[in-house]
Amino acid sequence: MNFGSILIATAILAVLGLFVGLFLGFASNKFAVKVDEREQAVREVLPGNNCGGCGFAGCDALAKAIVQGDAPVNACPVGGAAAAEKIASVMGVEVGASEKKAAYVKCSGTCDKVNFQYQYFGTADCREMSVVPGYGEKKCSYGCLGYGSCVSVCQFDAIHVKNGVAVVDQEKCTACGQCVKTCPMHLIELIPVKAKYRVTCSNQDKGRQVRLVCAEGCMGCMLCMKMCESDAIHVENNLAKIDYNKCTGCGKCAAKCPAKIIRTV
Repeated sequence: MNFGSILIATAILAVLGLFVGLFLGFASNKFAVKVDEREQAVREVLPGNNCGGCGFAGCDALAKAIVQGDAPVNACPVGGAAAAEKIASVMGVEVGASEKKAAYVKCSGTCDKVNFQYQYFGTADCREMSVVPGYGEKKCSYGCLGYGSCVSVCQFDAIHVKNGVAVVDQEKCTACGQCVKTCPMHLIELIPVKAKYRVTCSNQDKGRQVRLVCAEGCMGCMLCMKMCESDAIHVENNLAKIDYNKCTGCGKCAAKCPAKIIRTV
């Protein structure tokens, strides 16, 4: 190949490269997806945990939803009030009133209260334990398994297993909901932090069966329901449940409960 051929080939490649570059530049402008500048601003305020506690796939999805009006400015449970105020400023709206919530484990079946059916040696994971015959070591088939799957998914060190039952630190809890999703026994729910009384049991068996497996369990006697003047507590499937929208925190249900499973935190 002579020098002239090399020059021709180089020139062709240069022209081709220039053409491709111009084409790509034109295409990027022509087909570019316009992004609302507010979306990026909102995303910078969000903490970036991508925990899903807001109900969206992650912080990017939440930022887009807020800008499009599909989510409120205070939708991020991790960022809390501080993030909500900054996002509201970006969006030019007022921050709506939001009630702080925290996770709560509906079980008081600690190792000294619950009866055991066998001793387990194996993987410490509630999700695996939930498919073991009898739902693990404890005789109560509704209670906390105590192997800490909820602990492993908490990014905020807000939940720990103490004496066989998971306990939430309300000060650290951001109500992201990861522990709620993870618990195979469906024992954890998000409730208002201001709620004064909680039912510390999830057993739906009748009173006699409950007493055979745990010293502290709801017997479904309905005395709490009869004492409540605000219609805030009802017994469903042999288990008391509090409606926190109605509860006034008077404590009459707790005082009357013979099992003493309605308690303050």
